[in-house]
Amino acid sequence: LARAMVRQDISLVYGGGNVGLMGIIADEVLALGGKAIGVIPQALMDHEVGHQGLTELHVVKDMHERKALMAELADGFVALPGGIGTLEELFEALTWAQLGYHRKPVGLLNTSGFYDKLSDFLAHLVTSGFLKPAHAALLIHADDPDALLSRFLAYEPGAHERVLNASQARKILP
Repeated sequence: LARAMVRQDISLVYGGGNVGLMGIIADEVLALGGKAIGVIPQALMDHEVGHQGLTELHVVKDMHERKALMAELADGFVALPGGIGTLEELFEALTWAQLGYHRKPVGLLNTSGFYDKLSDFLAHLVTSGFLKPAHAALLIHADDPDALLSRFLAYEPGAHERVLNASQARKILP
């Protein structure tokens, strides 16, 4: 993913840590000459997990400020294999797209089939009537970083029925 991003001149915006998969990707983006921008809460900086070598590192008050600033800085959202925090951020970005809060691409990098069962579950939500097909289609899937980024670059927000229109969403957002 880091190589594909740098080849396409796409900067990384992420949670600002120096550990885990995202810390590794940030290191690789930087090593390849790309830009890596981190957003980390002060509490995590205090635990010395903030990445000190980033192009930019924004230290914020809490997780709410972190997610808001990351969403503002990012032009799209990619979920790599991860845990509950990854899923929480993925579904928040997808929900915001469904509600009309943003018109940015949201995707899964389905490395080695990691998200196959999640994709099956989303299909189950559609067939059970809990998710509209147009809203399920907001989530872009690919198992190859270049394919995912190509779909992101070609992304055009559809005219699906949003839960809120743009003027309603602006009244709700801070």
